[in-house]
Amino acid sequence: QVQLVESGGGLVQPGGSLRLSCTASGSISSINVMGWYRQAPGEERELVAVMTRTGSTNYADSVKDRFTVSRDRENAGNTVYLRMNSLKPEDTAVYYCNAVGVTSMGTFYNGNYWGKGTLVTVSS
Repeated sequence: QVQLVESGGGLVQPGGSLRLSCTASGSISSINVMGWYRQAPGEERELVAVMTRTGSTNYADSVKDRFTVSRDRENAGNTVYLRMNSLKPEDTAVYYCNAVGVTSMGTFYNGNYWGKGTLVTVSS
């Protein structure tokens, strides 16, 4: 079973930076797409940034030029990071790690997996 564990959230002042990390566990040999979504209070969950196994990325317009998604090239790319710079109060949300298309022990699982989320609060 695939488990995603996030870390790195917290309280930061406007203009500050944070780095989120998420590691997938469960005898995984590859993950097709891995990245981040967020959900602010009273809002729907939205895409922040994702990266494919081959390195292609997709960002929300609201975070382009401020956030950077990356994946660890070791450990089968099972760790994804989100570097967040120039944070704004509107970035406050619970950030969820997401993985799609997981190969584990020779079997491909075309599922959509989620972490439990980590809270990012941007406030002075």
